[in-house]
Amino acid sequence: MDRIEGTVTITPKCDTRFDDIDITFEGIERTSIERMAASAATLSPIIDVSHRFLKMDQPIDERFLPHPRIAEAGRTYSFPFTFIVPSQLLPRACAHRASVPDHVKAAHLQVPPSIGEQTVSSIGNSFIDDMAPEMAKIIYAIKIKVSRTRERDGVVEVLAEKSQKVQIRPAREEEPPLNVDGKSDEYRLREEKTVRKGMLKGKAGRLSAETLQPHSLSATPVDRSQSSTNTTARILLRFDPIDSQSLPPRLGSLSTKLKVNTWYASHPRNDFPRKSQLLLDMTQGLYSESIALSSRCVASAQWQRHESDRLARRDSGISDCSDNFASGIASPSSIYSGKVFYTAELIVPIALPTNKNFIPTFHTCLISRTYSLGLSLSVHGGPSISLKVPIQLSAEGSTNSIASRRASEAAAVVANDVDAIFQPRIITPHTSVISEMPPGYQPIATPLRVRG
Repeated sequence: MDRIEGTVTITPKCDTRFDDIDITFEGIERTSIERMAASAATLSPIIDVSHRFLKMDQPIDERFLPHPRIAEAGRTYSFPFTFIVPSQLLPRACAHRASVPDHVKAAHLQVPPSIGEQTVSSIGNSFIDDMAPEMAKIIYAIKIKVSRTRERDGVVEVLAEKSQKVQIRPAREEEPPLNVDGKSDEYRLREEKTVRKGMLKGKAGRLSAETLQPHSLSATPVDRSQSSTNTTARILLRFDPIDSQSLPPRLGSLSTKLKVNTWYASHPRNDFPRKSQLLLDMTQGLYSESIALSSRCVASAQWQRHESDRLARRDSGISDCSDNFASGIASPSSIYSGKVFYTAELIVPIALPTNKNFIPTFHTCLISRTYSLGLSLSVHGGPSISLKVPIQLSAEGSTNSIASRRASEAAAVVANDVDAIFQPRIITPHTSVISEMPPGYQPIATPLRVRG
């Protein structure tokens, strides 16, 4: 795990009596929601919310403290600290109810990345935008507070207080793909359009395109000059002609763009954010920003002709998209009658630009960051087809954290092996008993025997 190490130095201007010195590592998320006013003449109330989801205290060795507790003027006192960035938050960080506790709670208890603060890149010392609004911030900081208790009334008085912000970018593994149905108002994994023979001529057929959620992009740290963050999207095309004389249309260009969504709320959410909830719940907000990724010519894509007897007809309403991608053939269109059809496949490379600070996908009680990929295909003399698919951004751990984790895992394996040597063992003849196997598994043909 990553460490945050440093030293706090205090030099008082005059002799100062104190009781406590607190050094903490804290994580806070802040949101701001503007509620709709009842009338135009009334100012819209703004609701500011703050949630501290992490607080770690640094124990201070008594050797570093003066006795008695009086800091002498002009003398410098140094207090070293070390904080280990946790891989998981404590359960009390997310104490509200959730519609799907296993999934929502697990997401809310992951350590979120810093967001909403300007990040300085080591490349030219320029600021890199993380595309977050002012209404959503996640801030980590090392805080120092010197206090004392007044003798006359027992009130704790803060003598000095200061904080230093820290950028946190936790490792984030790829989650299973979203289950997107055909009625989603946020995503469109399939679309079909009518293709005509000419401006004033009849219909030539029906063009269909469908895709699946691609593998995640790996968010690159802002101190790298070149991006190695890339994945590929796969698009299946299908043309169902009206008659045997109609040929597939000539493809034009394919453009891709990434939509960055930052969700924020004034109350803890019991589910993952969705656009359909925004109009019904005034406690939630959404800020989106689109980034053009690439545009390329796909006119060289090859169409493949299929005879009707090579593929059994499938209903596009009930066909499984994953089965289509396994076979490489998209579902039939609404006009398909069992005759000849044509298919093509497009492999679209996706890479992130390096002039933005891309935050990995995450969800907290108040803030979420999600991404969607837009794919727009143009056709010569025909309509364009647009698909919109969810995509995740994962994040690799730092080199130090990966090395430390591997070293600790290796040490644990060695320790277990050493303990196993000194464990008493009773060796007796044994014949394995094959119990009922789960579906899809077959028992071993020959029973395993251990000779004593």
